[in-house]
Amino acid sequence: MTATVAPFTFELPTSLVADRPPEARGIARDHIRLLVGGAQGFEETRFDRLGASLRPGDLLVVNDSETRPAALTATRSDRRVAVHLSAILDDHTWVIEVRRSDQSGPDTQSRPGDTIDLAGGGQAALIEPVGPATRLWRATLELPSSIDRYLARNGQPIQYPYVVEQWPLSTYTTMFAKPDRARFGSAEMPSAGRPFTRRLVADLRHRGIDVVAITLHTGVSSLEAHETPPAERFRVDRSAAAAVNKTKTAGGRVIAVGTSVVRALESVGATSDHVASATGWTDLVLGQERAARIVDGLVTGWHPPEASHLRLLEAVAGGPLVETMYRAALDSDFLWHEFGDAALVFATNR
Repeated sequence: MTATVAPFTFELPTSLVADRPPEARGIARDHIRLLVGGAQGFEETRFDRLGASLRPGDLLVVNDSETRPAALTATRSDRRVAVHLSAILDDHTWVIEVRRSDQSGPDTQSRPGDTIDLAGGGQAALIEPVGPATRLWRATLELPSSIDRYLARNGQPIQYPYVVEQWPLSTYTTMFAKPDRARFGSAEMPSAGRPFTRRLVADLRHRGIDVVAITLHTGVSSLEAHETPPAERFRVDRSAAAAVNKTKTAGGRVIAVGTSVVRALESVGATSDHVASATGWTDLVLGQERAARIVDGLVTGWHPPEASHLRLLEAVAGGPLVETMYRAALDSDFLWHEFGDAALVFATNR
């Protein structure tokens, strides 16, 4: 077995935390900063000029999962907590996270059998922890109406203490989002797709760069350090698989927009140049022990120190390049998190 090598770590100054969306800072969605890196080094540009860093014949793969207002106020016994809905399982139980009411971290006092009163007359009954920690729980939900109506009345987008105000759901929605009435959707925004605009996509296609969508419904983020992502539901349909395979055959590059897309494509990557269509759950965790086979590049935001996403970035681009780019981003005052700046990272071994 290959030894596990910890990803590099760094200190993130609070001044580099994006505490509000770029629009609230007077910046268009697609005018955030972009750092492009690969085997030839790196350069800074702006996100709406993304096409200039790609080639005709390249393929961008985006995640079209719709973000749901998955955060609920709640009470456990006589104490207020927050409940984040992460995913609905095939047996109709849910994976949820119980957090402290100030969103400073998971509530560690929950126990199997606990009942939590949710806003608007709902209830969650905890069954068992999901994974070794007691951050995520399998639970049953009893709601006074359908999940769509209930969340429309009582839910809010999940956000964390570094965000200074409560922003509407539209702020956490990408242009690619498509309702999936058969599934719950994403607990948190597939944020790498947020800076895209219709104007930018039109420019990409004019340059001969196609854009296709897959679906991966993201669970709650592993903001507590060292955690790996839970299993997530995904779908790569025939048209998306065909587009990836055609691009590979023609010598083009497959560029994933977000770590969720990398996870989905690599889950169906039978070989280094072929993917199959599939629907189901993936628990694939990429890292130095399992490098990316399909994805040749990645559009992504900037992730906090020791986040599991850093391992996935290293699986695509290699540890040295990722560390070099992160150091450069810190030195150049790039902004972090879902409302921050972006990176385009190319694999260095292809």
